[in-house]
Amino acid sequence: MKVRMTMALQELTRTLGGRFGNRWIASEAGRAQFMAAEGHHPPVLPDLVVRPRDTEEVQAVMRAAAAARIAVVPLGVGTSLEGNASAVAGAILVDLSGMDRLVDVVPEDMLAVVEPGVTRERLNAELRATGLFFPVDPGADATIGGMVSTRASGTNAVRYGTMRENVLALKVVLPDGELVATGTRARKSSAGYDLTHLFTGSEGTLGLVVEATVRLHGQPECVLAGTWPFETLAGAVETVIATIQSGIPVARIELLDPAAIRACNAYASLDLPERPTLFVELHGSPASVADQRLMLEAIGEACGAGTLAASADADEARRLWRARHAALPAARALVPGAVTWVTDICVPISRLAGAIEGAQAMIAAAGLTAPILGHVGDGNYHVFFVLRPDDPDSWTRAKAVNEKLIDYALSVGGTCTGEHGIGVGKREAMLREHGDASVALMRRIKAAVDPLGLMNPGKLFLPVADARD
Repeated sequence: MKVRMTMALQELTRTLGGRFGNRWIASEAGRAQFMAAEGHHPPVLPDLVVRPRDTEEVQAVMRAAAAARIAVVPLGVGTSLEGNASAVAGAILVDLSGMDRLVDVVPEDMLAVVEPGVTRERLNAELRATGLFFPVDPGADATIGGMVSTRASGTNAVRYGTMRENVLALKVVLPDGELVATGTRARKSSAGYDLTHLFTGSEGTLGLVVEATVRLHGQPECVLAGTWPFETLAGAVETVIATIQSGIPVARIELLDPAAIRACNAYASLDLPERPTLFVELHGSPASVADQRLMLEAIGEACGAGTLAASADADEARRLWRARHAALPAARALVPGAVTWVTDICVPISRLAGAIEGAQAMIAAAGLTAPILGHVGDGNYHVFFVLRPDDPDSWTRAKAVNEKLIDYALSVGGTCTGEHGIGVGKREAMLREHGDASVALMRRIKAAVDPLGLMNPGKLFLPVADARD
């Protein structure tokens, strides 16, 4: 197989490589630069890296790869945490980060059309003068294409929704090189199958997104951001639940446990008390924000809240959220030489307190360092296992805790992943979550769109022989 693959790649390079010049990367040193990702999964060297500049080049690569029976893996900027863009079987890695044009911005329709390599921070910088912004914030400067692929969400999801609610239309290159367009610029449609949301969250297993039409929102007149310590984690979680159930339109409400606060204090030069803490952000007019704050504080007072230290200063808000977004390297810095394994669980909001308290108890019983934080306004939380590579026993204990977290989530109607996706890390959990019949249907859809199985192989589904071992 290796000889056949090598010959196929050599033929592909002869027929197509000249078109790409130095954007056709075959050297081992060049390919090695594309192995890194934020997750803990072992890096894999791709057989070839191609960096297209436009849709026509993507189509040419896909047609040639299909003819040569070579697998293709799409890559944005490599922020995925479950090995979603790992070239697990070698394959051609198609780096879409260079396709980074803003194709169109229509303020009147509150939408933007972008290529997949546009990052969310750049998009919002370009939108600043329009009075609009793109709200989906997964905590990293991810590309829009990657965010579509994993159906990302993040800190603003409790108010503005996830990528599912904010993608209106797509252009996708299929495994055979055909270009299809899904969705429209209209805000709703009843015309046929919802292909836009079939591709949103498919993790590159059905095709390559080359253009996305995304929904924009008005920049709020007033933004109030702050931190809010609590006596107990249970009190903080109960405040979140009561806030959501009361209909208070918080934009962000994030929970950090004492271990996460300790990490962020050290890494971002903060001086927050090491207590369970909510990071809160409110959007609206000055009057509506003041009303939201009063309602929020009344709920927190009954749950053991301290003082809500909040400010409408934009620089202070940016400093606060930069610290929150740096939670991953901050957690890693807690243990010298460590790596982080970040798991991602989402439960119904009514089950959030039991989920997080149970997670804390399991972490303590296992003797692990594992800060807890997350976008708890929609029931989504993360456990950051901080592990040394030379301590295999700690990895075994972390795996056992992770499995129990998933078991609990599934037992109460939750999901094994709220935003990171399945990748290679949660394939068995997806089977447990959806069951044989639903996963079999997904496999049939995959086979219909990608009959040769060339698109991002090894992701989402376990090998058939392992599916019920």
